[in-house]
Amino acid sequence: MKTVLIVVGKTTDPHFAAGIEEYVKRIRHYMPFDIEVVPELKGAKNLSESEQKEREAEMLRKVMAPGDYLVLLDEHGQSFTSMQYAAWMQKRMAASPRRLVFVVGGPYGFAPGIHQMAREELSLSKMTLSHQMIRLFFVEQVYRAMTILNGEPYHHE
Repeated sequence: MKTVLIVVGKTTDPHFAAGIEEYVKRIRHYMPFDIEVVPELKGAKNLSESEQKEREAEMLRKVMAPGDYLVLLDEHGQSFTSMQYAAWMQKRMAASPRRLVFVVGGPYGFAPGIHQMAREELSLSKMTLSHQMIRLFFVEQVYRAMTILNGEPYHHE
């Protein structure tokens, strides 16, 4: 099973980019993992919130494949502790979807059609976090889950 994080727009902050790169390298020790970037919309300031979400949805659909197990990272999704998330990941990996795909949407979230395509929605925090930060937090949690599942000492409980 391959795990993919799809994000809208590049990570522009060099500190976040370096942290993300480090955790992606660590994750790849345990499983295939990639980040796919969907370009930010051009002229987004001239679009309404719903128009932006629909255009982003069109771009997201182009990088999704039949058989993907789609999980949206959304503040209204289910919340887990790190231990619960590790158990959740273990179940998903055991179910062996072709690709386990997580998506961070644009600034206004997801269009209704993307919500309908999703199998699940997860929240990393009830607080609003920047799209740059959420990427770093997410890859750190994936790495943490892998160390928990492998009985390694990274996580302390």
